[in-house]
Amino acid sequence: MTLRDFIADLDYTIIISAVAAVIAITFHEFSHGLASYIMGDKTAKYSGRMSLNPLRHIDIVGIICLIVFHFGWAKPVPVNMAYFKKPRLGMAVCALAGPLSNMVLAFVSLVLSAVCMIFANTGIGYWLFIFFNRLAVINVCLGIFNIIPIPPLDGSKIVFSFLPDRIYAKLMRYERFGMIILVIVLITGVASPALNTAYNAVLNGLWRVANFPLKIYLGM
Repeated sequence: MTLRDFIADLDYTIIISAVAAVIAITFHEFSHGLASYIMGDKTAKYSGRMSLNPLRHIDIVGIICLIVFHFGWAKPVPVNMAYFKKPRLGMAVCALAGPLSNMVLAFVSLVLSAVCMIFANTGIGYWLFIFFNRLAVINVCLGIFNIIPIPPLDGSKIVFSFLPDRIYAKLMRYERFGMIILVIVLITGVASPALNTAYNAVLNGLWRVANFPLKIYLGM
């Protein structure tokens, strides 16, 4: 079998999901690096992580999980809080930048998806519609998953930053156990109902706003 035959036999939806996942993770990590740089920390820039090159951010296992299970991760962007004027606030802003970028990208994707609905009866229009929908779903899933307040997810850095110093220091000592807790939560599925509800609520809300111009255009 040639490489061309192998590619032809692949499910196009898998390819679309893979491309969408790479884009979502790349923008997520780039946004962390950019926010850190804007606030005075050049660590991400010097380490080559303030980049839109996917190869600088992708963790293979993390991206497979994102495609299959709708949660995933990338290589963490290095951040040095010492360069921030207000370290804990700076860390919270830097952490929030990733999930926020995913929501912005999801909204843009849904707008483009709505536009593609006009041309959905054509081959390219149909596949662009599928792609932008998938890109929106993966971005919303990645964004919401990362605001869970369990280390090492972004949500923990946001929440911890607003806690009293004594509690903050104590929690940071146990940060390394966060991944174990996170894996247990995901395996048991205890958080699945809440996450699915959040995914659907955010997607539906963004879609109602994104397709409003299309409704006007179609006179609906």
